[in-house]
Amino acid sequence: MVYITRALVDVLLDLASDADPDRVTTGVSVTPAGELAGGGAGAIPPDTPVFTDFYLPDPGNAINAVFGVDLSTPARQTQGRFVSHPLRELEVTKRDDLAQVVFVAVPPWSDEEDSFGAFDRSGDRKPLEIIDAEPPAQSLSG
Repeated sequence: MVYITRALVDVLLDLASDADPDRVTTGVSVTPAGELAGGGAGAIPPDTPVFTDFYLPDPGNAINAVFGVDLSTPARQTQGRFVSHPLRELEVTKRDDLAQVVFVAVPPWSDEEDSFGAFDRSGDRKPLEIIDAEPPAQSLSG
């Protein structure tokens, strides 16, 4: 089972809708369920990873375009990827950046099973549960 917060799904779908007809890809990361606030997290074992955060996509990253190196997303800090497919391919494709978990969205940009799904890196669909929980507040000051 793959767990993701409702807020993260909403943000990812907004990113996809705003970019349409272009594709979006970005890293997504997890928080242990025990650190989340909200009713949905209580039913999950505390050490279960829940996707909660994303990194802003940077389509104009010249280093990535030339050298294939993404410096905008710390690779070890993301456990998954989100990709949008504006042409209705609800599957992992050869064009997608792969990760342990790949979330794919297609129009009409909703959280319905035929528009949003989780897949493993080989393209097999994974069971997905969207939970109403929030990650702990983070501060930019150190």
